[in-house]
Amino acid sequence: MRLRSVELMVPQAAAAAQFLEEVWGLIPAGAGGAKPGGTRFFRGTGDHPYVLSITEAKAPGVAAITLAGPPDEILQAKARAGRAQARIRPVADFDVPGGGGGFIVEGPEGQIYQLIAETARPAPLQDRDKPIQATHAVINAVSREDSERFAVDVLGFKVSDRTRHMTFVRCNRKHHSIAFAHAQLASLNHIAFEMKDLDAVMRGIGRMRDAGLEIAWGPGRHGPGNNVFGYFIAPFGAIIEYTSEISEIDDSYKVGGPEDWKWPAGRTDHWGVSAKDVARTAVAERAFRFLPLAGA
Repeated sequence: MRLRSVELMVPQAAAAAQFLEEVWGLIPAGAGGAKPGGTRFFRGTGDHPYVLSITEAKAPGVAAITLAGPPDEILQAKARAGRAQARIRPVADFDVPGGGGGFIVEGPEGQIYQLIAETARPAPLQDRDKPIQATHAVINAVSREDSERFAVDVLGFKVSDRTRHMTFVRCNRKHHSIAFAHAQLASLNHIAFEMKDLDAVMRGIGRMRDAGLEIAWGPGRHGPGNNVFGYFIAPFGAIIEYTSEISEIDDSYKVGGPEDWKWPAGRTDHWGVSAKDVARTAVAERAFRFLPLAGA
């Protein structure tokens, strides 16, 4: 299974789309809906049909975190969701690039996950300075324990690491595809887009600064996952990250705990060369709440 995309609701979607294409570096992958303001899809250079969607709305929100995988894995996850008595809505064929059937399921704090059976994958594209894929999404949760349990027992993830503030879970060899951050409400913390390498991350940071957007945190290198990062607050209000070099692990990896991930005073990553703009990120981390699951 893989993280495919995050489905966002945003005011002024046309302006958001222009930023995502012309500045952030995503590639238009079509639009859905016959009415103006329908959903816009964007892909990266990897083999996902799309990695982000935005839909015009009066207020920001998260429609879903989308996972994709072989049909048998999706059926197994649906069976686990049924046994757990989770709220689910079957979907015969998702109206998204790539199509495919599957289901939508609600997490313990109203998080919405779409699970889609993968069909044919598009051919990768060649561009060293554009994002490859959405490599992870971090979700704020009041109870990390409940969210972790749901990810493991229903979605089929495995725990990679736990820190004092976050739990990292994986669905393949990438160190994490989702992480849960302790917070006072359930919302989207940020979306991370994988770049080819460290140089591509740094060039992306420079491109954002050229466009007048100052970095919110970074450049730096995380502890869990060991990935390089640069965080920005998009003009439409969400926190987005350029990242690369995330660790690949297997079942021999020792799950770390809070005692394994401590930093010297004043440092929040391996390098310790940049500070996080907590005032701005704290507001952005609360802006995108999950929308209720309809029709379950």
